[in-house]
Amino acid sequence: MSDTLTLRPEAFVPARIQPARDNARDERIEVKIVLIGVALLFFVLFLLLPLVLVFATAFSKGIAPYLSALQDADTLHAVRLTILVALIAVPLNIVFGLAASWAIARFEFRGKSLLTTLIDLPFSVSPVIAGLVFLLIFGRQGPLWDWLDANNIRIVFALPGLVLATLFVTFPFVARELIPLMQAQGSEEEEAARVLGASGFQLFWRVTLPKIKWGLLYGVILCNARAMGEFGAVSVLSGHIRGQTNTLPLHVEIEYNDYHTVGAFASASVLACLALVTLALKLWAERKMVQDGDR
Repeated sequence: MSDTLTLRPEAFVPARIQPARDNARDERIEVKIVLIGVALLFFVLFLLLPLVLVFATAFSKGIAPYLSALQDADTLHAVRLTILVALIAVPLNIVFGLAASWAIARFEFRGKSLLTTLIDLPFSVSPVIAGLVFLLIFGRQGPLWDWLDANNIRIVFALPGLVLATLFVTFPFVARELIPLMQAQGSEEEEAARVLGASGFQLFWRVTLPKIKWGLLYGVILCNARAMGEFGAVSVLSGHIRGQTNTLPLHVEIEYNDYHTVGAFASASVLACLALVTLALKLWAERKMVQDGDR
């Protein structure tokens, strides 16, 4: 026979299957639209709208009252104190984070799981409770008060207490960012460098640090943002002394309670700008981490 029978693949596909696929595709599009709409609604209601209201209220009486509020002596002191606390707490957290992450990712030792659990402790304990604990230890009713008072050392209601509270609530950020990163990267390159005779400092500076630099920066950005925006633990240990122990978040609360609305929201706008800068740096660091991972 000269004629051949040609069977096309679509001949075996029932006609009713294609509409079912179209319906499934339409359902997925509808679900996607609903999910995106819900996410955008939450973004507008809980993030964008409050941010707009902060700046609108801060400038509600004009630019001059806004600038005057920012130039107030108590406001400037709160800004300087907030920066000072962050400049002390963040480097200490970098040292702790690097040491803890290197120990956990590179060595096996007794108590490793306990150390990992303790690093997560500030995530599970209320900052206010942490502040109360420090107050009970270093305050007038604490066991160390007599010795501290005899040596004229002030922890609570002073800069050391603010730093101590900030350290507690921020020390997981750097370590928690570096531990999984260093575990995923492994230690082969470090072992090779050690075999070639690299010293401990050379090993860290030329092998380890270049591999974790973007993860470290990411953790530092989050740590700094939390340090500048911390309220609970710092509030307990500060004593709310105007011009002495009030950080910027505490100053916002005091100004608002005193019905200085423009001053409160002007200070809040500074924190909002800090949040926006932190978000931009966070996205930049994430992009750098992804680029390094693709190489």
